[in-house]
Amino acid sequence: MEPLFITWQILRNWWWFFFPIILFFPFKLLYLWWIKWEVWYKKINWILLEIKPPEEILKPFKAMEDIINVLWPIYDSPNWRERWCEGQPPSFAFWLSFEIASIGGIIHFYIRINKDWKDMVEATIYSQYPEMEISVVEDYTKNVPQNVPNKKFDLYSEDFTVWKDDVYPIKTYSMFFEKPEEEKRVMEEKRLDPLNSLLEALAQLKPGEQYWLQIVATPILNHDIPIFTRGREVANKLAKRPEAKKSKPFWQEAIEVLIPGKPAEVPEEEVGLIAPELRLTPGEKEILKGVETKIEKYCYNCWIRIVYLFKKDEPYFLGNYKIGRSYFTHFTTSHLNALVYMGPTRTRIHYWLRDRRLYLRKRKNFRNYVDRFPPYFPWNMEGRMVHPFDFGFYPKGPGLGKGTFVLSSEELATIFHFPAKITVPAVPRVEVKKVGPPPGLPIE
Repeated sequence: MEPLFITWQILRNWWWFFFPIILFFPFKLLYLWWIKWEVWYKKINWILLEIKPPEEILKPFKAMEDIINVLWPIYDSPNWRERWCEGQPPSFAFWLSFEIASIGGIIHFYIRINKDWKDMVEATIYSQYPEMEISVVEDYTKNVPQNVPNKKFDLYSEDFTVWKDDVYPIKTYSMFFEKPEEEKRVMEEKRLDPLNSLLEALAQLKPGEQYWLQIVATPILNHDIPIFTRGREVANKLAKRPEAKKSKPFWQEAIEVLIPGKPAEVPEEEVGLIAPELRLTPGEKEILKGVETKIEKYCYNCWIRIVYLFKKDEPYFLGNYKIGRSYFTHFTTSHLNALVYMGPTRTRIHYWLRDRRLYLRKRKNFRNYVDRFPPYFPWNMEGRMVHPFDFGFYPKGPGLGKGTFVLSSEELATIFHFPAKITVPAVPRVEVKKVGPPPGLPIE
């Protein structure tokens, strides 16, 4: 009884000391939530840019990759004052949202940005595509009731993630080319644009149907998500390169010298005359090249979501929600990576209070799309955190369970770009070619 009595005396006399320590962590969580999403985030003026492409684009897909590279400098890591006093999140609030929406079969291309970046984004796009037409439009997600699902509207939604560790790239645009013969390098390359299949499917939607595709990207550095460090480790392992020896502390070396009778180190086995890189199979070489190419480029932390919205009293086909899955199969390779849907976020419930849980998940996915938030928001806005109430019921692969993954600028340009040639009448296009005034034209 004496230990219990002593413990009681300590708690009775020093409770005031432990009380603030216990409350510190929940207070910190609530404070950061309030200052970030109730103060800082609501000050941002978001705008939606609609981009109308010309009927034909002669530039290669590399032009879109250059645009994404130029937009990367919007990254701005906050200092201590900006984070704790103003509420600026660590880099993950500086996101760009690339979107394709089919409204009753009419297809639109959008980019949602902070209004402060408007001039920069427009200048970057015009630098590569001067024939484009860019305008600020009303957010199309506001043109439907904000309480979806309701008696009139219903939806299906799901998020996408990567199949393997995101250091492995997906299939990119360079793999869709039919390489010309060496003696005909000047001839045009015949490009296979996977976007055409998506546009053809979206153009078939009926007036009461809408399909929204959202690709949100936030620029990152290695200290945000160590993609470059992990990529280098994977590349070294694939290439069978010897690991760098860690230097011993000076005191350990001195002790080893002073200890008599220290056994000699066993020499490493001699490697064959063929270098490890030359002993790789063609598939291993392609994986190694893909990983090294990805970590050489600018990278973004991304999340992808689709919403298929339809009116219940008008004709619709529920199977249209698989349009996104079909589109992403273009970028799938068995030895590299693939984009797959996330089971925990799809609007399908199998057990326990199915109707109520399904309604809540649909409402949550709809709100996340409108606000452009990632899955499991806000638990993953500080990095790669997992939902705190996920107790291991879902698979935890390198890309599963986190909701976000890393894509390079080349991968982003492959998924979202403008069609090389518009063959679908449902895509609004620039009909008149813009030209500058002739030189020497009098202005008075």
